[in-house]
Formats: sequence, structure tokens, C-alpha cells
Amino acid sequence: MKTFPKPSSAAERSEDSEQLPPAVQEFLDFLTVQKGYSEATRKAYRSDLAQLVDFLREQRVDISRPDTVSRRHIQSFVARLFHIGEAKSTMARKLAAARSFFRFLLRNGRVSENIAAQVRNPRQEIRHPRVLNIDETYALLDASGPTAGDAHLSRRDVALAELLYGSGLRISEALGLDVDDVQLRTRVLRVVGKGSRERLAPLSDTSINTLAAWLDVRNEVAPPAEQALFVGTRGGRLQRREAARIIARLCQKAGLAFTVSPHSLRHSFATHLLDAGADLRSVQELLGHQRLTTTQRYTQVSVERLIQAYDNAHPRSTR
Repeated sequence: MKTFPKPSSAAERSEDSEQLPPAVQEFLDFLTVQKGYSEATRKAYRSDLAQLVDFLREQRVDISRPDTVSRRHIQSFVARLFHIGEAKSTMARKLAAARSFFRFLLRNGRVSENIAAQVRNPRQEIRHPRVLNIDETYALLDASGPTAGDAHLSRRDVALAELLYGSGLRISEALGLDVDDVQLRTRVLRVVGKGSRERLAPLSDTSINTLAAWLDVRNEVAPPAEQALFVGTRGGRLQRREAARIIARLCQKAGLAFTVSPHSLRHSFATHLLDAGADLRSVQELLGHQRLTTTQRYTQVSVERLIQAYDNAHPRSTR
């Protein structure tokens, strides 16, 4: 079987905009200026489209002349992704980036049709996020102790975990918070979510306490000019990789036999609310989902957990 080299990752690829054709750069600027997409989303689109550009160059097709790109080229690109072992979800994401790009070109009269929209997504596996049960969640959130020899950062770690679970924030939302976004007196946060949409998120009692404890010592870690709520060891805004390591450390301190991602705390927040009888619309509002269908996937997780509990415990269950 013929093998293909795996493309460079986004981290390995230079962010120099000169490497991308002008049409792609215009599209990325459109996402930022007109659509209000975050820098992380822009980078993801950039990486996916840069990979498509590289593939088309191998086929001696210049995306600067988009009318020369055919549906067959996009199908071949998806086939290449399959051969190099990309996950189906990754393939679907890269195809979605191509669709968005050609839709942009179509609206600007540079192509006569969106050829990427004519290519179907690969069939996806049904995958549900890992959800902690109540005992596991409490064990993780109650974990404490020195972090890298710094008790101040230990307060930060617990405050971050409490916020992810207590308010159901995305990790990007939590790390994007500034000190001024936290209103302990009124028990709310001002959160900037996807698409720069703002919402107010409630604070749990425990979050208020852990945030207050962190804010008491934050200035001993962060320089005076730093506005970020959560900072790293060098005083700058905390990064996603370090946040993932923080949650992994708390899992270990809690004695859990596994580690979870920061996003699992958000999934657990939503699932536990639905398990307790919260209505779907309220959970949608708390999560900051634009579409109710995005929130509905949590109902499937809750139903499956209920069925599993029945199968494990009911004497009339066939299991």
C-alpha cells in the first residue's frame, strides 16, 4: 500500500502570513474582523487550509485560481487524510474549513459554486464525552496541596477547577477571564464565549470562596500590569497546556485511576444538572450554546447513564 508523509502540525508550521495565498489570508481576516472568531479558531482554520493548499500544490493546482479546484480535488484531499490516519472527526473539521472558505469565495463572486459542499463528511463514530460521577467530581475538587512548591499556585489550581465545574465554562473562557470580569459580590462572571458572544455565568458558593482565596495571593504571583485572572508561574496569562496539567495533577492528588481534560468538568457540569432535573433551555443558556441541538447531546448521555444504572441494579433487568 502506498504511504504518505504526515503533514506538519500547526505548531511546526510558521505563522508567517506570507506563506498563504492572498485569498486564504483574506478569508482568515474576514473570520476575525467580520465574524469575531477567536485567535484559537483562526489558527485552527489557518492550519486546516494551509494543509489543503499544500495538497493542491502537489497536484499542481493553485488555490489562488479557485475556479481550477474541482470536487475531485477535495475528494482526493479527504482520501489523503484517511491514508495518513487522521481521525474521522479531524477529517470532517478540515472539510468544514474548506466549505467555509469556498462559501466565502462564492459570496464574493470568485467561484460559481461551492465545490467543497458537494463532498460528504466521513461517517462519524458516536462518541460521548467522559463524565465524572458525583463522588469523582468531589474528590477532584477537594484535592489540595502544594503545587511545584508554591502554595499560592495551589489556590489557583483549585479555583480554576471549581470554576470549570461550578460555572460550566470552556477552558478558553476561563483562561480568557480578567480580574475585572469576576464580581464576587453579585456572584456572577462576565464570560466571552465563542464568536465573541458575551454572557453572565453564575458563581457557586464554593467558587466564590476559592476565587477569593486565590485573589488574596494573586498579586504576589502576577505583575501589576497583568489583567488575567489566572496566571502562570512567570506571571503571564495561564496557557491551555498548563491548565490541562493542572487538572491532571488534581486527578492524581484525588487518587483517581484516570485523568480527565478540563473540558470534562464542563461536560460533568451539564450532565449533573440534567440528571438533577434542570430543563434543557436553562442548561443551554448556562453553557453558552447558540443552538439547542448542541446541548441535546447531554440528554443522550444522561439517558444512557440511567439505563446503565437500571441494568446494573434492577432485579428484572435482563443483565
